[in-house]
Amino acid sequence: MDSEPLYLTELRRHGLLQEFVKRQVVADAVKGIPLAHGMAEQLLGRYRESNGLSSEEAFSTHLVERGLDRTALQWQLELPVRLDHYTREHFADRAEQRFLGRKTELDQIVYSLIRVKDPFLARELYLQIAESEASFSDLATRHSQGQESQSQGLIGPVPLGVPHPSLAERLRTATVGEVLEPIQVAEWWLLIRLESMIPASFDPAMQARMTRELFEEWVQTEVTRRLVANSLQSTAV
Repeated sequence: MDSEPLYLTELRRHGLLQEFVKRQVVADAVKGIPLAHGMAEQLLGRYRESNGLSSEEAFSTHLVERGLDRTALQWQLELPVRLDHYTREHFADRAEQRFLGRKTELDQIVYSLIRVKDPFLARELYLQIAESEASFSDLATRHSQGQESQSQGLIGPVPLGVPHPSLAERLRTATVGEVLEPIQVAEWWLLIRLESMIPASFDPAMQARMTRELFEEWVQTEVTRRLVANSLQSTAV
């Protein structure tokens, strides 16, 4: 059996093989996507203008310095347009279903947080807030041991899937404005108050995001398949 091509060996040695195969998968998927009439020229013209490449000499030097030729550059300029067309054509019809399945993670929240390592201090701070002896923001600034102390304890808006699962679960069922009793997460004792809940909506931006996620999952599956096939081929006798 022939040995593995040198370029694959080098890509593997430098940890670049997976990324190379990923780019191959994407290229194979979108290479047949047609561009609108005149789009290629428009893309190149905008690129040259934004990089101040009005003369052919400057353009040629620019290509050499980046290890490109005109064909390679044109491909890179056209790739986002082709990708957008391909992902919408093949995955947009499943975007809403994915959104509905992930909605609880995509809803956004704003909440206030105080975290300390002493459970007795956490309880004392909770009682001070509950009895209106001090404000949440003042106590967060004075006592919280995380970066939230710089923002008076305020965090967000962030997707509900971002906080620690134990914290997210409490926030998901909390009432706006309610200060929850201290909970332990790892080495921390947390006081939290839900400030607002911002439900995710299936708007055009969300549709594009879900469509791209579906595409990226398909690409990763195809990359894995090709890498496994290549490994089996290279070890075959």
